[in-house]
Amino acid sequence: MVASAREGHTSAAQADRREYRTADFDYDLPEDLIAFRPAPRRDSSRLLVVNAASGALEDHRFTDLRALARPGDALVLNDTRVFPARLTGWKPTGARAEILLLRPRDDSGSAAVWEAIVRPGGKLKPGRRVQVADDLEVIVLDSLPNGGRVVRLEGPGDPWVLIERHGHVPLPPYIDRPDDDADRERYQTVYARHRGSVAAPTAGLHFTPELLAELEQGGLRVARLTLHVGVGTFRPVAADRPEAHRLHAEAFEIGDTAAGLLNDTRAEGGRIWAVGTTVCRALESVVDPEGYFGSRRGETDLFIYPPYEFRGVDCLLTNFHLPRSSLLMLVAAFAGHELTLHAYRHAIRERYRFYSYGDAMVVM
Repeated sequence: MVASAREGHTSAAQADRREYRTADFDYDLPEDLIAFRPAPRRDSSRLLVVNAASGALEDHRFTDLRALARPGDALVLNDTRVFPARLTGWKPTGARAEILLLRPRDDSGSAAVWEAIVRPGGKLKPGRRVQVADDLEVIVLDSLPNGGRVVRLEGPGDPWVLIERHGHVPLPPYIDRPDDDADRERYQTVYARHRGSVAAPTAGLHFTPELLAELEQGGLRVARLTLHVGVGTFRPVAADRPEAHRLHAEAFEIGDTAAGLLNDTRAEGGRIWAVGTTVCRALESVVDPEGYFGSRRGETDLFIYPPYEFRGVDCLLTNFHLPRSSLLMLVAAFAGHELTLHAYRHAIRERYRFYSYGDAMVVM
């Protein structure tokens, strides 16, 4: 049963030897289908079910996962936690400035020195200072080759406390509104645990504790890994051909317990469900050619686009992604290019809600 699912993806990837251009992953989306706010209840979202073998599309509710998953399958979650990474303040001239914290520069946990993106980039050169609040100032220390900055947070006490106190939820650029208190809860999965992401693993936003409990009671296994999502998830692929694009490396960890659960699932004939493209990339980074998962802690810059032979994933649960994005290319590698764009056209006709706070699809 599992072998046939994996062979289906392998044969589809081998059959599709077209050399794609980035423009092949474009589509037109009416602006009113962008979800600027989350659904009233997480699991009230819609779910488009895509059968990769037959090409069939079915419209469901997210709670229908209870019928789609089978006892003995494994659901893999990314338990990263989004932190309020966006700091806004004023330069000494009184002009506004913004700092998006990306990752600490050391492993000490002090969170005082960061890699960051700053705006306005041309003005915030090394030595410049931004006053965020009476108790928090940001000093630009250095410039990075990619246009980023190294910055230091200065203020009394633990820098993490200051970030939590004064930071804003780093909503994606297409959600064109200020963040509010509700985003602190809703732009976060209910199982978020390990702080470190500047973007949510959005496929997981649809789960409630009750739905997860029902799935486990029905015989579904749940494994957790951590991949801290970076700002690259927002960036479209600018190169003319996907193979010329490079993803920023993201820190991830898969422990012995999760790897063992996945190997047991495979051995017993269960399917592996990746909840989101981040989980898919992490799993594909640690699975060997025979489908065996190992534990690992490190970074991955794996960029998946067609054609690609999947070894670690049987079902992919994901949201609807931006045109020309690396995330859409991953979905197209899993489902097939033509079927993916066919599914997106269907979702637009049926007025699904798109992007981070939008509806979901699952490719089986």
